[in-house]
Amino acid sequence: MQYTKAFFIKLALTIGMLLIVLGLFFNISIMDSIIIGIVLTFVAFVGDMIVLPKVGNMIAATGDLLLAFLVVWGMGSYLFDEGVSLLSAALLSSLFIGGGELYYHRYLRDHVFVNVDKPNNFSRVNHSHRLQMEVAEEFHDLQPKESDKK
Repeated sequence: MQYTKAFFIKLALTIGMLLIVLGLFFNISIMDSIIIGIVLTFVAFVGDMIVLPKVGNMIAATGDLLLAFLVVWGMGSYLFDEGVSLLSAALLSSLFIGGGELYYHRYLRDHVFVNVDKPNNFSRVNHSHRLQMEVAEEFHDLQPKESDKK
């Protein structure tokens, strides 16, 4: 149930961002924005379930930003009109979606994933493999004192 809720939150976030950016700034139709949003949500949700627990929030959000750019750019080349700046639309959409993903990943970490902050998370510092050097003064002299020589 929590995965279903997380999926629909991501779907609403992605489609909402695409409707705002593509609809308001680039005059893309609502149906084209929804189609791109659905495809992007399916691909990115599977990626989040696999990648986020292993690499952490920032790296996963960067991956989502790149994925959003590629999906909007790739699908936009087929769906958008000739007059639309495809690179600008993909870049601006991916920046908005990437910003929203930072908060979405925090929701996933707090409400969906269990034990996500374990040492096997590559973005966390694993203190068990760190080596340390111990420095101390000796309690006794190595050279015998004159009183000990007699």
